[in-house]
Parts: sequence; structure tokens; C-alpha cells
Amino acid sequence: MLTNRITAAIWVVCVPDANTTLGEMRELVRQFVDERDWRQFHSPKNIAMGVAVEAAELMECFLWVDLPGSYEAANDPQKREAIADEMADVFCYLLAMSNVIGLDLGDALRAKMVKNIRKYPADTYQGKYQLEK
Repeated sequence: MLTNRITAAIWVVCVPDANTTLGEMRELVRQFVDERDWRQFHSPKNIAMGVAVEAAELMECFLWVDLPGSYEAANDPQKREAIADEMADVFCYLLAMSNVIGLDLGDALRAKMVKNIRKYPADTYQGKYQLEK
């Protein structure tokens, strides 16, 4: 019980993104999972499915609204809380996947951004999401 209270206290401390490392976030997720003995359920397949489910719940926050409405939803305090919850769920599953397969998420993001920079050069794609056909 003491461990749960300590963990709960850690979870409520607000630390801005600029002062939080991915390693710290991974450790929080690891500790949460371990305290519940959930590693037995965390196969790469199950975690990937969890990412998809939570991403769908995030999309649901914007269902049936037009482009301006999506910005309004993001600025509405009640809807913003639901959006933040779903974004956090997606992030939590990604961190859990990193823990399960031993992948450094920071390295993966940097490598992917290098690929994106090569694939979508800024001077060619400036203001465009695709090239004219």
C-alpha cells in the first residue's frame, strides 16, 4: 500500500514537458504496470491494439465537427480535458510499447524525422502537403 501511495504522489506532481524526460515517463508507466502485475498482458500485439483503440477515442473527440469546430473543441475546457485524456492514453501505450520491446523512443523519433526531412524537403513542400501531379 505504501508503494501505491508513493506512486500516486509522484503522479500528481506537475512537471512541464521542458523538464521531463522520456526516460522518466517510461519509468512512471513501467512502475504503474509493475504495481498491477500487468506485464503478463503487455505483448507487442496487445499494446499496438491499445494504441489503435485510444487513437480512435481521440478521433471521436472531433467526430462530426468541421475544421473550425475542431479548434473550438480543443479550446473548450470540458472537451479539452477529454482530448488531453485520450492523448495521454495514446502516449502511455507508446511508452509501454517502448518498455516492452526495449526501443528508445527518442532515438526512433529522431531517426524518423531524418527520413521525413529527406522525403519532404522544406523548399519543395513549403505550404503543401503533397506535390502537384
